[in-house]
Amino acid sequence: MTVIGAGDIAAETDRHRPELVEVVRSAYLTHDAGQSSNPQSSFLRFPHQNRSRIISLPAYLGGEFEVAGNKWIASFPDNTRHGIPRASATLVLNDCVTGYPFACMESSIVSATRTAASAVLGAQTLLGARRARRVGIVGTGLIAQHVWRFLRDLDWEIDGFRLFDLDPAAAGRFGAVMAEHTEAEIVVGDSVEDAFTDCDLVVLTTVAGEPHLHDPGLLAHNPVVLHVSLRDLAPEMILAAQNFTDDVDHAVRERTSLHLTEQRTGNRDFVDGTLGDLLRGRLRRDHGRPAVFSPFGLGVLDLAVGKWVHDRVVAAGRGRRESDFFTGVGV
Repeated sequence: MTVIGAGDIAAETDRHRPELVEVVRSAYLTHDAGQSSNPQSSFLRFPHQNRSRIISLPAYLGGEFEVAGNKWIASFPDNTRHGIPRASATLVLNDCVTGYPFACMESSIVSATRTAASAVLGAQTLLGARRARRVGIVGTGLIAQHVWRFLRDLDWEIDGFRLFDLDPAAAGRFGAVMAEHTEAEIVVGDSVEDAFTDCDLVVLTTVAGEPHLHDPGLLAHNPVVLHVSLRDLAPEMILAAQNFTDDVDHAVRERTSLHLTEQRTGNRDFVDGTLGDLLRGRLRRDHGRPAVFSPFGLGVLDLAVGKWVHDRVVAAGRGRRESDFFTGVGV
């Protein structure tokens, strides 16, 4: 068993974001080809803390990856009031021949990395290029920061950013960090609508548990919306757009915006397809309509990024080897 901490993981992911987008692309294509097993995530909720949850994401990813495992990720939004991150996570990787775990990894960075890489891959696929005149960002926490770093490190051409957060000071701090790395115009908006106006790419990375955006008019200029937080958009906005996700059965559940839309309409006809469909060329975006990408966040992506990080860390002689972790078994 190799134990890999956040420092070693960040050292790899921070230096290789373009390569990680290709890792995530390969994972999506492997999943699309049916070379995976990705059971439904299990949500552990707390009766006395309705905003908090811990999610279990077991998965198997074949093809070039050939790894199984499970991510155990906690989301406790009130943590930020005490100066600690909202999310914490552990990823366990299992050998597919013996079933034995061979790695235990800090996984909030793995999770944020695969989430951001997936979102940016979706944006590039739907826009058709690494180019956006203006990018609106709603929610300026950890995931937004990772998405922006991927945009930066993949050399996206962006003229301006529009930021909005319920905490204006947080948006201001985020904008100040961005300004150190880009000459693009950065504006902190007074309302969430400011992050849509004149933006051809909108990134939603909030902790919203219920829809708070109801006006389809926000989409009248046909932007691409990366609906990373899954629960921001009311059904009327979903129905006004062309909708894509990573896996329909996963994304249309647990009171996501897609799930609420299914409950309203009684069907899933409003979901046009998956990112796999787009990558394979089976579907194309209609540029005369707004496009919403609502990725549920598949466990196979955590395995792909986790295995990539593990292999690089071990090859460099880093990580902590626990040779006697399993009593009496020398693995």
